[in-house]
Amino acid sequence: MAAPVAESAAPAAPPARTKRNWRSWLLRLALAAASGFVFYLSFAPRDLWWLAPLGFAGLGFVLRGRRFWGGLGYGFVFGLGVYLPLLLWLQDFLGRGFGPAPWGALSGALAAYLGLAAACCTVVARLPGGPVWMAAVVIASETPRTWWPLGGFPWGRVAFSQPGGAFTPLASIGGAPLVGFAVVVTGFGLAALLAGAARRDWRGLRLPVVATVVPVVAGLALWPTIGTGAQAGTRTVAIVQGNAPDVGLDLMNEAPTLRANHLTQSEVLAGQIRTGAVPGPDLVVWPETATDLTGADPAVDQAVRDLGVPTLIGARYRAPGQPTQNTEFVWNPVTGRGASYSKQELVPFAEFVPARAIARWFTPFVDDTGDMGAGTAPAVLDVAGTRVAVPICYEIAYDYVPRDAVRDGAQLIVLPTNNGWFGRSEMSYQQLAMARLRAVEHGRAVVVSSTTGVSALVEPDGTVTQSTGQFTPASLVGTVPLRTQATLSDRLGAWTEYGLVGVAVAAILTGLVLRARTWATSTTATRAE
Repeated sequence: MAAPVAESAAPAAPPARTKRNWRSWLLRLALAAASGFVFYLSFAPRDLWWLAPLGFAGLGFVLRGRRFWGGLGYGFVFGLGVYLPLLLWLQDFLGRGFGPAPWGALSGALAAYLGLAAACCTVVARLPGGPVWMAAVVIASETPRTWWPLGGFPWGRVAFSQPGGAFTPLASIGGAPLVGFAVVVTGFGLAALLAGAARRDWRGLRLPVVATVVPVVAGLALWPTIGTGAQAGTRTVAIVQGNAPDVGLDLMNEAPTLRANHLTQSEVLAGQIRTGAVPGPDLVVWPETATDLTGADPAVDQAVRDLGVPTLIGARYRAPGQPTQNTEFVWNPVTGRGASYSKQELVPFAEFVPARAIARWFTPFVDDTGDMGAGTAPAVLDVAGTRVAVPICYEIAYDYVPRDAVRDGAQLIVLPTNNGWFGRSEMSYQQLAMARLRAVEHGRAVVVSSTTGVSALVEPDGTVTQSTGQFTPASLVGTVPLRTQATLSDRLGAWTEYGLVGVAVAAILTGLVLRARTWATSTTATRAE
């Protein structure tokens, strides 16, 4: 009877193994989600830039020893840990009537890119210098998701978590792509370093140490090279923040209120200028879409005459027989409305609807919403004797918009924006962080003019010298330097991004070839046996 008992007891081993597998799977899943959330915490309004590489170090641990499909799943969970909290402001924008579907769908789409990147990381992880190739793959994934699908969405790129940390000066060398690469390679290098130390693999620690330390040291070493001094004089700039009701999507019905508030705040500012309470500005800036405009506008004419200096006026403008455009006008106190720039990169599902059939699943208002017209000219205007870059709101997330304007001679960057749609959320602070990074990237001061805050004056090194609160009428007046020197990032243009994409593709192809050879070798050896 002993033999049958032994036979019936034998199958008990597999369930124990399965239990252990499930436990390790759940632990990796939890670490992926937690690491994504740590990465999210590095974004504004928190000044915790150093959490970004720690988040990627956690992802690096999760991906160790994983295969393609495992990397895909864990990377997707990591992405959800980042984007679900980062994009929560969409709920403030849409309100309860839309439910969480748009927020969840956008977060899931962005997380899918990180999932695919993590899956490809498992292909290159075993190559010599694995952390470097893995970081290139992650940053390369930001390029397609900036443009596709449905117009793309570049919000939440790795570099945008770094408006003022050790990695920030690298923006002057290679722009946002290089900053993001430095953050991710530091994180993956740290994961490899700690894993090697745990195994006491001292010989294999050389490259992980380099990957962890060099990007930080390089960034810190570059800080003294970031120029902030005026090279073409200075300009005293005033910002008009008129304020708007905190009503989310219903702000579309409050255009008269928005306009009236900015006319009123302009009158307040004009009075302060006349009495000497504030310095007389050379240039005044209104925010994005602060008024609707179809033709002559005597009220704006009078407001600019009272201010007495050229003013940038943000308007929803509709020329006869043309679609409405999001436009920034140069308004002269003597000659009135002049040159203009119209927004090139429109916001998907807000300023245009790229897939109306899909959008109808989420909102009944699609058929009542027309598409705005996109501009085609570079985002640069001549105003108050100054060449000014004027990326509008969402465009600050795109590398080429401010870069093309600076390469076209812009001495100052002005960012008009309308953040009244997003409540008291983190969105406005996230956008300000992008503006701070762009200041360093292009070596230019940035003037952020928002309808409801946060408006700010930013030095070329990303330092915020003045800022406003949210949902309050206010004006800022300050002097900013005009600069003409091109950074190396501006001279290289998009080649840094293209280079990282090329490196990532080459690494993936190499990893696939080596895997195929290994499989072929093992198959041949098995057959020989």
